[in-house]
Amino acid sequence: MKLRKTHSIAAFLVFLFSILLLPPPSYALIATVKGIVSKVSDGDTLHVITEKGKDLKIKLYGCDAPEIEKRNKRTGQITIPGQPYSEEAKQALKKMIYKKRVRVDIIDIGRHHWMASLIWLKKRCINLEMVREGYAEAYRERLKQPYYAEFSYTEQQAKFRKKGIWGLSNYERPSEFRKRLRIRGS
Repeated sequence: MKLRKTHSIAAFLVFLFSILLLPPPSYALIATVKGIVSKVSDGDTLHVITEKGKDLKIKLYGCDAPEIEKRNKRTGQITIPGQPYSEEAKQALKKMIYKKRVRVDIIDIGRHHWMASLIWLKKRCINLEMVREGYAEAYRERLKQPYYAEFSYTEQQAKFRKKGIWGLSNYERPSEFRKRLRIRGS
């Protein structure tokens, strides 16, 4: 019990100091829109129909969920295998936000026209919830301040509690899985 308490205190202090010692954020939100979630593709990708009727493809900013299997649309055969816990991550995201009205804070636009965004359901940051519950890892390679510290801290807590993907004995980071199978980056 003492080890758990010490670990929690140390993690909290790292989080606190990282916030206090960091430079101010060097980004600006591109836009904020509201809409209804019309589709959940996997544990970190969804579609939102905005109030103006535009269909936006959204990637959860700061999250990288296990890769879901890919199938040939014509034959139905699996072309790329999925990772363990990918279907659970997709279903968790779907349960949280499918057909619900959300706020989308767009942070970046990718080269394939997806929008890296924070998704808010009332005052809940869905991105952080996915990391907190172990359905996705913090995508450190793409995280910027002021989010890096909070996402990293949240991931450390999920790891410590062995939540979701962190309870798997053979967990492989989605980025490593894509690299190994030479899948185009998400």
